[in-house]
This record gives sequence, C-alpha cells and structure tokens, in this order.
Amino acid sequence: MAAKKILFLTGDFAEDYETMVPFQALQAVGHAVDAVCPGKRAGERVKTAIHDFEGDQTYTEKPGHLFALNATFDEIDPSRYDALAIAGGRAPEYLRLNPKVIDVVRQFAESNKPIAAICHAAQLLAAADVIRGKRIAAYPACAPEVKLAGADYADIAVDAAITDANFVTAPAWPAHPEWLRQFFVLLGTRIEL
Repeated sequence: MAAKKILFLTGDFAEDYETMVPFQALQAVGHAVDAVCPGKRAGERVKTAIHDFEGDQTYTEKPGHLFALNATFDEIDPSRYDALAIAGGRAPEYLRLNPKVIDVVRQFAESNKPIAAICHAAQLLAAADVIRGKRIAAYPACAPEVKLAGADYADIAVDAAITDANFVTAPAWPAHPEWLRQFFVLLGTRIEL
C-alpha cells in the first residue's frame, strides 16, 4: 500500500475525539495527514469540545484539548491530496460559511476522492451541495440538512458507519472503529496482523 496524503479539516470547537482519534489513527497506519483550520497557520491550536451522551435530549459539552495544526489552510492545494477527512462537533456550523472551505469540499467531491465526514461534518457536505442522491449518516440533529441537500439520511446506530460511493459517514465518535475501517477500504489501506 502506498501512503496517502490526507487533508484533515477541523476548527475551533470541533469534537475532541472526532479530531484527535482520526488524525492519529490515519498517521498510525502510515498516511501523511495535514490538519488545517481556516484563518489559522501551522503550529497554531484550535480548541476542541468533548461531546458525551449522558441521557439528555442531545449531547453535553465540556472543554476538550487544544489541538495543534500542522499545516496552513491558506496554503493548501486540494489537488495534492488523496482524500479529505472532516471532524464533527460545532466547527462545521461556522466552517460552512467560508467560501474557500466549500470550494475545497467541492473539489474533493468532483474529483471523486474519498471523503470521510462524521457527526455534524454533514453540514459542510450539505452546504457544498455534494451529497445529492447519496445515502449519508450524520448526527441526528443534522438529518433535516442532509435531506434538504437531496441526500437520503441514513438513520443508523451511533456506532455504525455507511459508505456510498466516495463518502464514508457516521453519526458520532462511537462509530470510529467502523468509520475508520470503511475509510481505510476507500483509501486502499491494508492492515495485516
């Protein structure tokens, strides 16, 4: 397997686990991962939030870790990457308002490159209008946006994931094992024990 170069899009108040775990797991299997956030440079940090499911109507939120970016958003060239991964949490809510972010998502989709999106990251996919006709999982509160974007909302278990064409999506961080496994398949990543 040839190592892939992956663009990892995150932002302030992205979900902590949905930022840290995939960033590290993708590197652990040998891929090069550039973590970026609009308006920030390599070496700067974003604040993350820990979202937990404690029996309330929605998730609870607590301060997470500071996550160091290793690349500068304004310097990226999407054509130099093999895949895109997008962290969930609250970050996609404001990232979708950035025209360059929308353009980056569209470039990956139009090039049919693998895109892994988890939780609220579906908000970016919907805003970029790239999921029409696809089956897409997301945090349940994002179901209306997924449907309005012309996609079929996949109402799956919180620890499940779904692949449709070049999209791998999941509802939240409990799906990491399945979400990452399916992303590895799209990337051609082979792990032998």
